[in-house]
Amino acid sequence: MNTRAKKPAGTLTIGTRGSLLARAQSTWVEERIRARFPEIQIITKVIKTSADRDLKSSIRSGSATGVFVREIEEALMKVEIDLAVHSMKDLPTRIPDPLEIGAIPAREDARDALIARHDLLPLHDLPQGAVIGTGSVRRQAQMLAQRHDLIAKDIRGNVQTRLKKLDDGHYDAIILACAGLRRLGLEDRISRRFELVEMLPAPGQGALAIEVRKGDHRVASLIADLNEPETAVAVLAERAFLRCMGGGCNSPIAVHARPVRDVCRIEGLVATPDGTTVIRDALESPLAEAQEAATTLAQKILSMGGAAILRSLH
Repeated sequence: MNTRAKKPAGTLTIGTRGSLLARAQSTWVEERIRARFPEIQIITKVIKTSADRDLKSSIRSGSATGVFVREIEEALMKVEIDLAVHSMKDLPTRIPDPLEIGAIPAREDARDALIARHDLLPLHDLPQGAVIGTGSVRRQAQMLAQRHDLIAKDIRGNVQTRLKKLDDGHYDAIILACAGLRRLGLEDRISRRFELVEMLPAPGQGALAIEVRKGDHRVASLIADLNEPETAVAVLAERAFLRCMGGGCNSPIAVHARPVRDVCRIEGLVATPDGTTVIRDALESPLAEAQEAATTLAQKILSMGGAAILRSLH
């Protein structure tokens, strides 16, 4: 049965979470589709995910995999929406079989950012025992590897909620993604950007994923121009690294791939949550072989002790 026939011609329904950041991302996609296809009627459908309903539980556990996208993917499979816009780092490496990533737009700044209270200085100058808010074991591990005296404290909520908790004095500083702050026009809150040598990002950080149903040629044609090939090469390599490592978005795993001309440099790591052990390595490969190279890098890091670290977390 052709489910597309049930959709009014010229209508496109975008599914997204309801946070300001998610809406900003879906609006960015909408504007670019509308600019090329002004005759299209675009509807945005806000969908509550498991993470939106449960604001108390920690998102650090492995059981949290997919909590930012599951309900949106279900709506896509039920043909309630035509495409979904996600933060790439929220999308599990294994996608339900009826779905696929249809486009990966140009990436924003992939780095992490330190946001300190206005009366405090950047990370290396924070007072001993300063409390840093992060919901990410990856960020925690790399932060503690630099400063064992700092205290990592779990934090939940959207970007604005986290900034308010910081301003209200619950934390001395917090760590967020540069990309989200830039997309929300909050770049002035950044106290300091971590360089990649200090803190590698999560796989796909700073990139968007436009998820569609396989075989939906109409939607594929509407988003084709949004795909940025170099970003896609890098992000798919990072996802291949994560898949081989066997971790999820809540694991102390980090990776960054950077295409330069015909070569892709891939750097990855795994660490103990307390930062006492960090296993990190890098390699370069031709662009066409980036995913295979990322898998090779993951296997090397696992053999260097990464597998033992990940086993110890379960």
